[in-house]
Amino acid sequence: MEEPWNDPGTLARQFAPAVYRLAYARTGSRADAEDVMQEVFLRVVKTRPVFTGEAHARAWLLRVAVNCVNDLFRLPWRKREEPLTEDISAPPEPAEMGSVTQAVLALPVRYRVPIHLYYYEGYSVAEISKILGQREGTVKSRLFRARALLRNDLKEENLEEPI
Repeated sequence: MEEPWNDPGTLARQFAPAVYRLAYARTGSRADAEDVMQEVFLRVVKTRPVFTGEAHARAWLLRVAVNCVNDLFRLPWRKREEPLTEDISAPPEPAEMGSVTQAVLALPVRYRVPIHLYYYEGYSVAEISKILGQREGTVKSRLFRARALLRNDLKEENLEEPI
């Protein structure tokens, strides 16, 4: 009998939200996050990797998600994108998004992804280091800097709100 962590359907049901959240944290776009999620699970079906356990499957999926996002940013048409001008507005932010989530999404990507993996997915610094292919010291410093940025952003937000 096939182990549940080696069944693509089970993997998709169990880990799709984590893959989507990571892709969304990295891209900031729902459509791109959905594309990345679809590509990750397509790779599972194509390659049929054999996992030694649930933690191995989760780490593999998140690493593939990071690679897919990096591939997405390398596409030639992405390099020709321009920021929105004043006369074209961005889609409205979802009302259910909290101020902390908005502050995290406003971080530069190099800080946003480690914060997401550490706080939202529960990975250790060593695990994040392996997933992102970076040294542990780099991950630690990015977490430290991200926390400082978040602290300042949230402090400023609280000062602006009327009491």
